[in-house]
Amino acid sequence: MSRLSVHKAIWLKNPQATFTGNDQNAAGGVVVAGSEIVELVAAGQTPETRYGEEVDLSGCVLIPGLINTHHHFYQTLTRCLPTALNKELFPWLKSLYQVWQHITPEMLTTASQLAVLELMLSGATTVGDHHYVFSRQLQQAIDAQVEGLSQLGARIQLTRGSMSLSEKDGGLPPDSVVQSEDEILADCERVIQRYHQKGASARLQVALAPCSPFSVSAQLMRETAALAAQHNVLMHTHLAETEDENQFCLQTYGARPVDYLEQCGWLNERTWLAHGIHFTPAEISRLGKAGVGIAHCPSSNMLLASGICPTLELQAAGCRVGLAVDGSASNDCSNMIQEARQSLLQQRLRYGATRITAETVLSWATQGGADIYRRPELGQIAPGKQADLAIFKLDELRFSGAADAIAALVTCGAHRVDKLMVAGQWLIEHGKHRFIDEHKLMATHHRKAKILWGKAGL
Repeated sequence: MSRLSVHKAIWLKNPQATFTGNDQNAAGGVVVAGSEIVELVAAGQTPETRYGEEVDLSGCVLIPGLINTHHHFYQTLTRCLPTALNKELFPWLKSLYQVWQHITPEMLTTASQLAVLELMLSGATTVGDHHYVFSRQLQQAIDAQVEGLSQLGARIQLTRGSMSLSEKDGGLPPDSVVQSEDEILADCERVIQRYHQKGASARLQVALAPCSPFSVSAQLMRETAALAAQHNVLMHTHLAETEDENQFCLQTYGARPVDYLEQCGWLNERTWLAHGIHFTPAEISRLGKAGVGIAHCPSSNMLLASGICPTLELQAAGCRVGLAVDGSASNDCSNMIQEARQSLLQQRLRYGATRITAETVLSWATQGGADIYRRPELGQIAPGKQADLAIFKLDELRFSGAADAIAALVTCGAHRVDKLMVAGQWLIEHGKHRFIDEHKLMATHHRKAKILWGKAGL
């Protein structure tokens, strides 16, 4: 550590509390040099590393940057649409497909920017998106997203989603938002080769993500698995979100979702699933043995009345469990620290107050997400990890009188960071992004949302 130059290291000192995501002691703060954490400091101690700058974190909680494992950025354009309110999954989707088919590349770019900014302001440093709507005017959707997100600075896990089964083929979506399987596979290969980055410093990665069993064919699932293996990228899809989906799989494929997953070559550690609610104990065991990941989406599951994810059983079986806000049309906000609170409350209904703690849900939101994305350098505060850090002040009315700062962060309802660091760079300070004017972005976004609603006749 002595080789580090004074001007290159920063001591983030004396936080009120630190959640490291492991058993290491960082009560006196952390030292960051370049893009990495290089030292943890015990309470009352000073760093051994030479440093050139101090940042006082008194009255703040320091945690690893949160990691969102499932989202649909484009849905920020369709929050609380009257035609989609108070519906369960299938009718909700059918009503919204009629709107989403009119999204333009410019709308998607702005929607993606707003979703990522909202996530970052809530403490997220790594954010994932599942984009699967490729209408005729939106064939280059991934390119539109990449173009709009570079300035924000977060780590991005984009998934090239797909839908190939329209209503006439026995699927759920209309013809206007599906593509041929040849188109899908060719573009999947293109975006991997153009955008996917490797290594600990990667800011942009690509996974392949057929939307769901009710919108793609078994053949596309199998060919996607082969392509992902060829390029060593991850795979993602919705699975077992509702009992309706289970019935669809039985009627269409003669198999329950997990059996179908295995038949398509997806039951392996390259895969992570959104929702994962309606599994039998035997299916949970199989998923765990295969090392499949699960994106737990509590707010969305409650809003659509889908059910409660069996997180602890999945985790005990060997699954990697992360946290996710899901799309903004089935959550209606993109706030990761609030999602941790929702998870705490929802999961206690299933498991009780002693088994689900603030630390439990923060672990899903940090290390759990890093495990899902196969990013061991993320999700914890420890020497050698990437310096992706979120800092929350406890100076609002909601925190007054709180004795346990980590518990207060979750149960008292934190919602906005004071500072956010990605790879050693401050991107948010004093609650404001350094490069993005949120009010201008919001005005542009809302204007484009109204244009979209007009195109859909709303």
